[in-house]
Amino acid sequence: MNIRVKNEPELQNAALELLKFAADEKVFLFEGEMGAGKTTLIKFLCFELGVKETVSSPTYSIVNEYAFPGGKIFHFDFFRIQSQIEALDIGFEEYLSSGDYCFIEWPQNIPDLWPLHHVRVKIAENEVGIRNIEIKKHETDYF
Repeated sequence: MNIRVKNEPELQNAALELLKFAADEKVFLFEGEMGAGKTTLIKFLCFELGVKETVSSPTYSIVNEYAFPGGKIFHFDFFRIQSQIEALDIGFEEYLSSGDYCFIEWPQNIPDLWPLHHVRVKIAENEVGIRNIEIKKHETDYF
């Protein structure tokens, strides 16, 4: 599935489409350059799921937790992680097995820890500010 967006209202609509497409999948891997819109898309996903608190990037804390009417959302940012062992040290595998939503930015920094079932979201922005969002469901660990 591919979605092209020009502005934030379209990005919010993309969040709705992404949730519909994902259906029961709850682990999302977000890839894209710095500033591509990963965190903004995650903010819209959280809003659509009913999160009432402010959603922000967990760049320094590595993981933020949000409550929504259906449970919890764990938002990870592995941009600054030094090794996959750091992810294991914070209990990453327990988060994945919780059954709650896990939104993971910079998953390429933890390639050996990806679950077999996930939704992979690649965001690329072109020179005129249009974002292309490529979305695929996976049952394997390769794209």
